[in-house]
Amino acid sequence: MKIADIRTKTADELADELETLKKEQFNLRFQKATGQLENTARVRQVRRDIARIQTIIRAKRAS
Repeated sequence: MKIADIRTKTADELADELETLKKEQFNLRFQKATGQLENTARVRQVRRDIARIQTIIRAKRAS
């Protein structure tokens, strides 16, 4: 996910996207624990996308 795409979204859209990514993160952790995870790089990518969205949400609240 690009930072420019995140910045253009509204607070509600960001909250929805954050919820979706957290669910995906949970599912990836579950797959890893059961040995079914194929794309291990996706765990890192999702974690970073969550951090990006949380950063933009905090920045929008501050301004």
